[in-house]
Amino acid sequence: MAESVAGRVFSVLDAFVGAPATLRLTEIARRTGLPVPTALRMVRELVAWGGLERAADGSYRLGTRIRALGAAAPCPRGLLDLSLPALRTLTSRTSGHADIAVPSDGTALCLVSGKRLPLHATSAGKILLAHGHGPPAEVRRHTRHTVTAPGTLGSQLIRIRETGMATAHEEYVLGELSFAAPVLRNNRAVAAVFVTLPTSTPYDRVDSALREAARTIGRGLANPPR
Repeated sequence: MAESVAGRVFSVLDAFVGAPATLRLTEIARRTGLPVPTALRMVRELVAWGGLERAADGSYRLGTRIRALGAAAPCPRGLLDLSLPALRTLTSRTSGHADIAVPSDGTALCLVSGKRLPLHATSAGKILLAHGHGPPAEVRRHTRHTVTAPGTLGSQLIRIRETGMATAHEEYVLGELSFAAPVLRNNRAVAAVFVTLPTSTPYDRVDSALREAARTIGRGLANPPR
């Protein structure tokens, strides 16, 4: 049976799961298995609707309409609202970009930016992996620093569980350093709060601020406002 138009549209959106922030048309076609002309028609429909946006270099990224729909989901929306004060404080204390991520279809879904991050190549993703949220949707090398060897990654996850902190040094984006800590609810990690900074940032400036943000959000989950 031929795939429906809706099915082809959904397959284009699914192509962004575990993918870089932007994809070129040829990569969308490869990931979906659609012929390039068909993929282009679906992409144009999604751009017109607001589900995709075209970047300056001609590649495509998820659009504001998809991010708005995701943020409107009850659980993420409530978690984001609860987290925003702590994230603002974390941004102020570190001068980095703070966000909170939840597991979603083998990726880490960022509630502030709406991005999906790979589990194996980001600090937030590694926190989620270390606490049983997996497997990754895809394991691929994003930079020369990306850890893809199962043994090495497994050792990192053990260390993350022991220390309560994850780092990713240029594993997803060159020049980018990220730190993450788990947000616990009933002693289970339900999210990862993280901050992204330039690689020159001193580690000791981030650790305490990040852990405090994670604890603050966790306390809010345990004692939600009435």
